[in-house]
Amino acid sequence: MSRILIIEDEESIAELEKDYLELSGFEVEIDNDGTNGLERALNEDFDLLILDLMLPGTDGFEICRKLREKKNIPIIMVSAKKEDIDKIRGLGLGADDYITKPFSPSEMVARVKAHLARYERLIGSGLPENDIIEIRGLKIDKTARRVWINGEEKNFTTKEFDLLTFLAEHPNHVFTKEELFSKIWDMESIGDIATVTVHIKKIREKIEFNTAKPQYIETIWGVGYRFKV
Repeated sequence: MSRILIIEDEESIAELEKDYLELSGFEVEIDNDGTNGLERALNEDFDLLILDLMLPGTDGFEICRKLREKKNIPIIMVSAKKEDIDKIRGLGLGADDYITKPFSPSEMVARVKAHLARYERLIGSGLPENDIIEIRGLKIDKTARRVWINGEEKNFTTKEFDLLTFLAEHPNHVFTKEELFSKIWDMESIGDIATVTVHIKKIREKIEFNTAKPQYIETIWGVGYRFKV
């Protein structure tokens, strides 16, 4: 069960937030003082912080700044201040979200769930993120061996994927056909290096908007190929 700390000096608002969050299955603690709340946030294990800006003791901006020096848990700022400068300052100090009072409790719960889910995916799971290359609309997921161009997934054969990935990992480097054949097919270039040309053509058909004027894999006449960035 995720633990949430609410630092809010208006008790009626804090209790309302607590009720809605507990109904959604969260364990919730409240602190009405900024200085005490900061100490608890730093020294106890909470999964998310809901933070008012105007607090006795230590204000929300200072709490956010000091907490970010130690922890990466999601921080949702809550304030009656509607000025953009306050939102910009809060987000600039490391807050993940900014909600303006008055707000819908159900909206707050939805945002809490979204931030916790994102936090758990990126950090809480402890799993390493996929190794991804992204260049001008081209996305190569090396871990899953998948390729997208402008959000549309394309199917690649094993060697097509290996060749594209190798070139993308060495941008602006010109490789001869012999070098590519040796690297991707793992053998000396005594084989049929025309294989490289054929695979480059197939890759271009999948990722280039105009194969006559490729924006990714460029032909260097008389030498070989280069991945442009």
